[in-house]
Amino acid sequence: MLIEKMIAMKTAEAICKLYATEIGVDSVSVQKTIPLYRESADFTVVVFPFTKLSRKSPDLTGNEIGTYLQNEIEEIKSFNVVKGFLNVLIHDSYWSNFLRRTESENFGFSGEKKSQKILVEYSSPNTNKPLHLGHIRNNLLGWSVAEILKANGYDVVKTNLVNNRGIHICKSMLAWQRWGRGETPESTGMKGDKLVGRYYVLFDEKYKEEIKSLMDNGVSKEDAAKQAPLIVEAQEMLRKWEAGDAETISLWNTMNSWVYKGFDETYKMLGIDFNQIQYESETYLLGKKIVEEGLAANAVLRKDDGSVWADLSADGLDEKLLIRSDGTSVYMTQDIGTAQMRYDEHHPDKMIYVVGNEQNYHFDVLKIVLKKLGRNWADSIFHLSYGMVDLPEGKMKSREGTVVDADDLMDEMTETAGKTTEELGKTEGLSKDEATKLFRMIGLGALKYFILKVDPKKNMLFNPKESIDFNGNTGPFIQYTHARICSVLNKAKDAAQTWTSTGINIETLLPKEKEIIKLLYEYPAVVKEAAALFSPALIANYTYDLAKEYNGFYQEIPILKEENRDIVNMRLVLSEFTASVIRSAMGLLGIEVPVRM
Repeated sequence: MLIEKMIAMKTAEAICKLYATEIGVDSVSVQKTIPLYRESADFTVVVFPFTKLSRKSPDLTGNEIGTYLQNEIEEIKSFNVVKGFLNVLIHDSYWSNFLRRTESENFGFSGEKKSQKILVEYSSPNTNKPLHLGHIRNNLLGWSVAEILKANGYDVVKTNLVNNRGIHICKSMLAWQRWGRGETPESTGMKGDKLVGRYYVLFDEKYKEEIKSLMDNGVSKEDAAKQAPLIVEAQEMLRKWEAGDAETISLWNTMNSWVYKGFDETYKMLGIDFNQIQYESETYLLGKKIVEEGLAANAVLRKDDGSVWADLSADGLDEKLLIRSDGTSVYMTQDIGTAQMRYDEHHPDKMIYVVGNEQNYHFDVLKIVLKKLGRNWADSIFHLSYGMVDLPEGKMKSREGTVVDADDLMDEMTETAGKTTEELGKTEGLSKDEATKLFRMIGLGALKYFILKVDPKKNMLFNPKESIDFNGNTGPFIQYTHARICSVLNKAKDAAQTWTSTGINIETLLPKEKEIIKLLYEYPAVVKEAAALFSPALIANYTYDLAKEYNGFYQEIPILKEENRDIVNMRLVLSEFTASVIRSAMGLLGIEVPVRM
């Protein structure tokens, strides 16, 4: 049993015996002691809630409970009470025993498989443009959340819904028809997603020119946006697509195939994978069918122009369009069909949608509409809403071509990592291939860590130069710490030094040693909390704390030069365990760690 759980149980028992009142263990708050009191205590029990039961001052109540705990729990060495907080110090032997008895392999991961199935949707790109920095945060967050849930024993399905139909792709298709002159990814040497994205930007440029021309002739801006020949033709192309026009479908298949191939290359470079890829072109018809069934059941209504709406006024919202007057569907219709398809196939206990916070309203509506349509499982839908990524230059805009392309960013990060690593002299003894692999590992590690260390709910400013720093709360700092530990272990092997956890025979620890062990001890709880909150940031910042603590230990305390062989053995076990947890934690973030650097 974890020591903090034992403290909570015995505190509840103390309340019962000392003050003749039964309380639940959940009513006892046992926290990690704040740094100010860390040398004299490991855990803190909040006493204030119990003073009403004891009818005594917080200090007296704390001393009575502390005395009871020390008598009942042999692992407690001492306690003190400060302003109503009961601080408890654990014997060093408890921490050395933890190091002795714990297997580092798979440490922190649940060995028990849970029956719940969780579906995690992330990426969800549009086929009118390549992936950009905003997509990178989405992909990294979704993939990491899925891996953290798997580490906690959940049955996880990683899925991607590709938005491969709609007015956006028709804009790219129409622009290519008008100005493409038959060019292809092969003829241009461009990735297919970049080629199609170029025509999406071109459409917007030409469309704005038409709007301006109409406005110059006295048409209002709103009417000009509707009357511009390009948008009218794009809408006609969408109607042809939904009607199954052979020529339109053929062009759509061709241009989407270019994009899919480009996406796959980006996913591979980013280290992202999926168990399932779905396409909106395969789900929107089911969504329309469900809406039509809702019409028959009077759950939704058709207006005079033929459009179909859901009235959400009883839920404090407005009306929501489900099918346009021309019979074409909207995103909501497609999401209804997608949700139904996923439920039918997987029967998940939870469906997590990793989508930016600008879609908060959309997912509120989706759940309500699904319930109106008789899908009570809609309660299983959870929108993991994350903040936007901005740059020092400001907000990105896809249609204006001002986004940071994902491929270009990864290449830039790798190049910057190479320059920085060489300047710091960390490539000595590496072959050209080894150095190239290291630069990619550091560059991507810097990118992933910088993004994932931020709470998902918060907007963030991405600064590439800051992310690649080898000092501070960065991926390269943690990667270097892992390489440093590997170097220590390799030197020990070269000196024929062996180490084993079962051979640990140390009863007294230095404060630096104890702090690292306590951090290692916390790892399973951090993994569990990260799953509960869907927050890789907890894993990231924990790993930084561990790496920082180990570096302080490494700089102040000798390892291989220590004369006492028992202490050397313990410090090598401690180092190996730390490296194992760093690898494990960074792996949950999708980050590789080098053994040489």
